[in-house]
Amino acid sequence: MNKLTRRRFLVASGVTAAGALAAGATQVDWAHLMSAAQASPLDPNAGVLVVVTLYGGNDGLNTVVPASDHAYQDARPELAYKPEEVLDLGDGLGLNPGMKGFKGLWDNHELAIVRGVGYPKPDHSHFRSMAIWQTASPDTAVPTGWLGRWLDATGDDPLRAVSVEPVLPPLLAGARTAAASLPVGGLTLPNGALGKSFQGLGAAQPGEGYWQAKAAHSIGDLYQAEKVLGGAVHPNGKPAQRKAALAAQLDIVAGLIEAGVPTRAYSVSLGGFDTHADERGTQQRLLTELDGALTPFVQRLGRTDRGKQAIVLVYSEFGRRVKANASQGTDHGTAGPVFVLGNGVRGGFHGAEPSLTDLDDGDLKESTDFRDVYATLLEKVLGTDAGHVLPNHTGRLDEILA
Repeated sequence: MNKLTRRRFLVASGVTAAGALAAGATQVDWAHLMSAAQASPLDPNAGVLVVVTLYGGNDGLNTVVPASDHAYQDARPELAYKPEEVLDLGDGLGLNPGMKGFKGLWDNHELAIVRGVGYPKPDHSHFRSMAIWQTASPDTAVPTGWLGRWLDATGDDPLRAVSVEPVLPPLLAGARTAAASLPVGGLTLPNGALGKSFQGLGAAQPGEGYWQAKAAHSIGDLYQAEKVLGGAVHPNGKPAQRKAALAAQLDIVAGLIEAGVPTRAYSVSLGGFDTHADERGTQQRLLTELDGALTPFVQRLGRTDRGKQAIVLVYSEFGRRVKANASQGTDHGTAGPVFVLGNGVRGGFHGAEPSLTDLDDGDLKESTDFRDVYATLLEKVLGTDAGHVLPNHTGRLDEILA
């Protein structure tokens, strides 16, 4: 989803705080975050949630593929994957061939696949359905996101949640508090001889006053940020390694977690999943990008104590219809799979696989309410009573986490 379209979504979602904040009023810089890591570092026992939004409505049936199901093959004679093309997961299901890294995480029990996730009375509109997922309110429009309400309920520090995206998504906007925004952008520091001299200004000097020390310390923070964030930093205004957008976002998140920044929730995103035509090539390319960004991210987190506290949630606003359309794509549907990844997940399948023959006017029937997933993550990762965020919702899916 491009910036213009996403701004349209912010307005249409009804989450008014996010629309006002999208212009960047809450943006923070890396030096601010590094200073926060030193002043109040992340509790080593605190869970961290990383939310990955796939904008456009990812086709779940060609992501977690029921390739051996005759109903799937019959509904998509040219769009369907053959059993020998997918990465076998058991139970007659396989991952899209672009997700080889996810298959490795599955084999290592670091990938949980929640099947048939949706909400009652589904809506086929991108804007309305995404607003439902981001506000966690299927029945009535509300002006706050679900993680925004978590912020409201647990304090007023915007650094506890950070969006590494061009604009702040509605899920991070509360009534009183909204998350900070740290878009992938340009940190330009001197290099060579000039850089060494400039970096030397950050060294402590005997007898310096309070404000002199603070100014010097800020220079050290900048170089520490560049060191921690590595390839996500843009020297000379150009991406250092020309990484894809999602990989660059996740590089920043990993560096902030490892640095001990006191942020408990992060938001990143990947768009382009509205595959009404020529779906196989487009979706497989996007899933390959998702796989290539998330697999090394999860592996990297697994190598540090702080990283092991992080759990990743991957969702999209809806799945696609079972039957292919005339353009070798799929139209807006309903339920789809949700991924939960990390060192602390209970890998495997969770939730019932939706039937491909018992349909609701051509759509899959939801078997798992998405709020069950949210409630579990709120309580078991963020350590908050889900009732403060999802009032009157009692469902849980505790088995997805170890």
